[in-house]
Amino acid sequence: MSVVGIDFGTYSCYIGAARAGGIETIANEYSDRCTPSYISFNEKSRCMGVAAKQQSVMKFKNTISGIKRLMGRKYADRLVQSELKIQFPQNEIVEDSNGNILIKVDYLGENQKFSPEQLTTMLFTKLKLTAEAALKTKVVDVVISVPSYCTDVERRAFLDSCQMAGLNCLRLFNDTTAIALSYGIYKQDLPAENEKARNVVIVDMGYSSLQVSICSFQKGKLKVLATSNDHDLGGRNFDHLLLKQFAEEFKVKYKIDVMSRPKAYIRLAQECEKLKKLMSANTQKIPLNIECLMDDKDVSSAMDRATFEELASNAGLLTRAENTMRAILDYSNVKLGDIHSVEIVGGSSRLPCIKALVTQIFGMDASTTLNADEAVARGCALQCAILSPTFRVRDFSITDCQPYSITLHYTGCIEDENSLEVFSRFHAIPFSKMLTFYRKEPFELTARYTHINDVPYPSPEIGTFKVNNIVPQANGDSCKVKLKVRINNHGTFVIPSASMYEKCESEDDTKESMDVDVDKKVEESNSDQSMKNDTDGETPMQTDSGQSENEVPPKDEATTKETESNTVNGNEEKKEEEKKNIKKAKKTTRSIDLPIESRFNQIPKQQLNLLIEKENQLIMQDKLEKERLDSKNAVEEYVYDMRDKISGQYEQYAKEDDRNTLTLRLEDTENWLYEDGEDVNKQVYIDKLKEIKNLGDPIVHRYQEAQVRPAVFEELAKTIFHYRKFLDAWANKDEKYNHIEKVDADKVDKCCKEKMEWYEKHLNLQNQKALHEDPPILSSEINDQRKGLDAVCKSIVNKSKPKVEPPKEEKKEEKKEEGKAGGDSKEAPVDGTSDVKPETNSTPDMDID
Repeated sequence: MSVVGIDFGTYSCYIGAARAGGIETIANEYSDRCTPSYISFNEKSRCMGVAAKQQSVMKFKNTISGIKRLMGRKYADRLVQSELKIQFPQNEIVEDSNGNILIKVDYLGENQKFSPEQLTTMLFTKLKLTAEAALKTKVVDVVISVPSYCTDVERRAFLDSCQMAGLNCLRLFNDTTAIALSYGIYKQDLPAENEKARNVVIVDMGYSSLQVSICSFQKGKLKVLATSNDHDLGGRNFDHLLLKQFAEEFKVKYKIDVMSRPKAYIRLAQECEKLKKLMSANTQKIPLNIECLMDDKDVSSAMDRATFEELASNAGLLTRAENTMRAILDYSNVKLGDIHSVEIVGGSSRLPCIKALVTQIFGMDASTTLNADEAVARGCALQCAILSPTFRVRDFSITDCQPYSITLHYTGCIEDENSLEVFSRFHAIPFSKMLTFYRKEPFELTARYTHINDVPYPSPEIGTFKVNNIVPQANGDSCKVKLKVRINNHGTFVIPSASMYEKCESEDDTKESMDVDVDKKVEESNSDQSMKNDTDGETPMQTDSGQSENEVPPKDEATTKETESNTVNGNEEKKEEEKKNIKKAKKTTRSIDLPIESRFNQIPKQQLNLLIEKENQLIMQDKLEKERLDSKNAVEEYVYDMRDKISGQYEQYAKEDDRNTLTLRLEDTENWLYEDGEDVNKQVYIDKLKEIKNLGDPIVHRYQEAQVRPAVFEELAKTIFHYRKFLDAWANKDEKYNHIEKVDADKVDKCCKEKMEWYEKHLNLQNQKALHEDPPILSSEINDQRKGLDAVCKSIVNKSKPKVEPPKEEKKEEKKEEGKAGGDSKEAPVDGTSDVKPETNSTPDMDID
């Protein structure tokens, strides 16, 4: 079973896998461990990864990247509109009737539209196939990274894409938590449980965002205390800063507007990224030169690191980064003196100005013990191994945190008295709580983020939940309804279950089926509008990985009169009733599971099934197109290969007329490939290849036979000579073969003579044939003759000598020794006489020869 973790980045992806006792990063078909997050559409197929990025300039309208930033969002979203200007100026993006995002591309001869979730599914499919090719097994269970600032809606969009790609996502893992897990496993000297926890700051400076977390480490434990994020501050902001600077310069210097041409815009952006990386490693001025950037004009410029950092400072990028890093200290209430180290990772963490900020803020140099690009993928793979039942992994508990507080509103009202904050900011996850309501009829709840200004998403609503089938008690009172609310290991909010507790009378004296559930709060008089939390503390629940759960399940009430008194009073009343010993009717409580209608801002189930079918069709189309192109390439390869060899190494093995016929057919086929045969079905290419092979294969076969035949003939001759040597040795009474009988030797002699006659006959026949004629005998037939000779002779020649028995005198001595030990002293004379020697325990004076 595979154990795979995927670092799904905005512009690049990495795949980690647990195997061979460790974690490794998987390389793609280009032997590159980094797979670009690019999708490109050709006329009849899709290409993803490296191939898509290679044609991003030539086919910019049909090539898409950075799609991760649009997941789960609406077209009117402010962040989406900003992304369209920066990342998608060359693409045509429209809005559907529901306000969702659709990207137009030319595919299969028509204009098609795909949502960000569908495009992400295509990338997941690519990564899945890459992992399967490397691991030689099917990949289903995965752990996928997401930014820690992702909201509930965005996380559900990623889960939908996983499902469409045929992946079972065991967990959506926060980027910084994955890095922290990699760090915790890498560092084997973590403090023990009874020692003070070690606080480590994780700084992830990615290409599109800056994420900072502070984590607490102990032996076998990882706890994320707080996170601080800037979802729009990353390496690409520095690239865009350079791009705008050079665009303004070229507008004045060369009279061209790079921002108005998508192709020129993409080329300049790529060169700016390269320039940024070079300036990070060098202090001197770095030149920038681009040929034919726009209007057939070559452009050139230069910049050094000091100027670049000054631009970044003036644009406020360094100030934003500093504020994000400093905020983590306020959120976590951790003092600078309690921080052990600062680990910095991410594709843009190599910027010297970012490392200088870390030193300035935290008072220590940034540590780079982890691979800056692959740390997230390795952490995800390790988490997948922990969750997988097929892998044995050292115990390591992981407690993440919820970045935003969540409030539950009920009865359709959002007033303060009808709402409750169920999960505070930086609350530990995964986590469950039990809530108690008193209701006579079905009711609805709405989950929202408490502080919308802290959430990078325009809508605060998470989902609505309607609890059905609630009826009043027989006496008209409200029923107790218990809800389990949970933030699962994906970081999404759910209400997995609801139960109604109904009182009923029973004449049975036996124990009640469930224990008493004693609430610690006094029941309010207006129970229809009351709402309580059954747990005073926050008790962690079982995670999806199947670890043991510590939550105490709710208990049913079984008293004659339901009260909300404390436990002591309840026990005293129970003792008094036991003393009375009077049989009477008892009131018991039964639990009834209630159905919950959950509505989230995600793809409906029916539409999701259609999209899954659509993706499978696209996969099949890609497969068929690949097979078609492979067949076409096979024809083209054969034409070019035969055209070169027919006038070279194959020339002597074909008559002149045959060579001319084949050469003419090859030329016609080549012309056909680039004209009528440019776009035909797979079977047409197969038939065309068969036609030209009928002319070329006999020539190739004669050439191959001529290369192999001499060695095969020689091998047969050596084998015959080997067995002739055996016959000579046997005839000369060689001690090595004196155990071989004459009948067997005659068999070898007869077989050798037959094979020698066959060898000489066919060798002469072959020598009489010209190279361009078909050979009278094939190398396979010669090999058969040699194998037939071995089948007859080998067992005879290698026949082992019979085992030599010891002399009879030695046997006699052995029997005497046995007689001494067993008390038997009578033995027959060795010379065959009937005399019996006297019984004695001494050895004979001499042996009889």
